[in-house]
Amino acid sequence: MTTQGTAPPTVYDVASAAGVSIATVSRVLRTPDAVREATRDRVQAAIRSLGYVPSGNARALAGRRTGVVGLLLPGFDVVPDERPDVVTDGGVRIVDDRRHVTQPTSSNLYFDEVLRGAETEAWQRGLALMVAAGRGPSRDVIVNDVAGRVDGLAVLAQTVPDELLEHVARRIPVVVLADDRRSRGFDSISVDNAAGMRTLAAHVIGRLGIRSIAYVAGPVDSPDDQERTAGFKRALEDHGLAPAVVRTVHGDFGRVRARELARALLDERVPRAIVCSNDQSALGVLDAVLARGLRVPDDDVVTGFDGIDAGRYSVPRLTTVHQPMGDLGRAAVRAIVDRLDRREGPPRALRLPVEVLLRESCPPSL
Repeated sequence: MTTQGTAPPTVYDVASAAGVSIATVSRVLRTPDAVREATRDRVQAAIRSLGYVPSGNARALAGRRTGVVGLLLPGFDVVPDERPDVVTDGGVRIVDDRRHVTQPTSSNLYFDEVLRGAETEAWQRGLALMVAAGRGPSRDVIVNDVAGRVDGLAVLAQTVPDELLEHVARRIPVVVLADDRRSRGFDSISVDNAAGMRTLAAHVIGRLGIRSIAYVAGPVDSPDDQERTAGFKRALEDHGLAPAVVRTVHGDFGRVRARELARALLDERVPRAIVCSNDQSALGVLDAVLARGLRVPDDDVVTGFDGIDAGRYSVPRLTTVHQPMGDLGRAAVRAIVDRLDRREGPPRALRLPVEVLLRESCPPSL
């Protein structure tokens, strides 16, 4: 581990430790897929062991800051263009786009808000924001490359393994968003997912008196979904309902998958309420419910979580738990700056409040 009184490891140290040439280290850092797996693993192990982080040009000026903070987002799979009936006329494409409907993913909408907040805070502090995304074998390369160019890095939970973040944190401050990672030594910014879902579910069960409920959860490995599900179960317990009486299905936080799951739920029976772990799932449920000719909220109550703009303009408008996504991004930049000024001390955690917004899909009373 590099300390303040020790010179940081260099590419020569990595090459020596891994038993390879400097050129091979460079290829692992730039084009990992072009290097044999065994060699690549050996070089990356040496990088982690030594705490080596590639240095950007600005960081080469010892002791100076770059004036840049980083935001690392998950990578996304490329969606192929499958629009039908393409006709060309004079070199210009003519596309029959009547049935081609592409829904933005919930993650994109969520990250847009986080990014906007981080950009605003960085700009107000006279800093630049570097945004990166990656997946697969290139992830380690991207993380190391970004870490060598910024003063601190904010990372969405589940984007990067903790072991890789620990490696980066040897050199620069790391802040984890949407999960409390103090136990792993990272500063964290999150929202009160459990309290928000518990409050919303209590309104559905207690205030509206609904007992026939379905729950559309998100990915099982999502920290946000785990907390929201825990809050939902607490609300059930508060009102004497066993979780087993609730039909629970797991989606992917996306609208299309939620629409499919809702159709299956409606085929079995029509629950009086469908509570969803995020807004895009709730919008997909609304699609399915309304397509069946059911009325919302008269026949079926639908709720979401996040507070994305799309829920404000749906018909009916979506009841949700609003989390301050923009504030999450702003708080991340502030946390990086604070840690740069005060490097010592235990990991810090900030939990931002949420609020329940009652709209037409689940009103104050029925």
